[in-house]
Amino acid sequence: MNFTLPHTIESGQGEKMIFKEIIKEPDGDKVIIEGFCKPKAGPAMHVHYKQDEALTVVKGKMGCQILGQEPVYYSVGQTATFQRNVPHRFWNAGEDELVVSSWVKPVNSLIFFLTVLYAAQKKSGTGRPEMFDAAYLMTKYKHEYGMPQLPSFVKKVIMPTTYFIGRLLGKYKKFDGAPVPLK
Repeated sequence: MNFTLPHTIESGQGEKMIFKEIIKEPDGDKVIIEGFCKPKAGPAMHVHYKQDEALTVVKGKMGCQILGQEPVYYSVGQTATFQRNVPHRFWNAGEDELVVSSWVKPVNSLIFFLTVLYAAQKKSGTGRPEMFDAAYLMTKYKHEYGMPQLPSFVKKVIMPTTYFIGRLLGKYKKFDGAPVPLK
């Protein structure tokens, strides 16, 4: 699945991302992203196993937290950088809209993954992604992305079982042409 840039996604929970461009670099492609979060909105604790990420505050106040550490706050012009394999989260810590300019490198399956994730969140309307799409993403791309605070039983039993049932029901035909998961 290829996406024409710019490509915009919305979670339905106060988050919007615009994938603006991909910059070719010798050590991997970098995607440039503009992000918007309403007050208190932001992704749950997550980890990119294969990618580095940086977010620079353009407008507003951003809170960031690395798993097991105290939150840190950033204002306009400040940048938070997260290395691969470091569980983290960020959110709008202010009263006005948070705008960030960010990059993720290498791109790998990020645009596909987040497009499906945001659509699944929007579909459920609960802040949690629809279960079959979530199981697809968390099972197929488990070597690329993770949710460290998700209970082990859910990761090892519930998600793979739901994914299997989804395959039997034909729920994943819409993902034909999806990026091949990295190992």
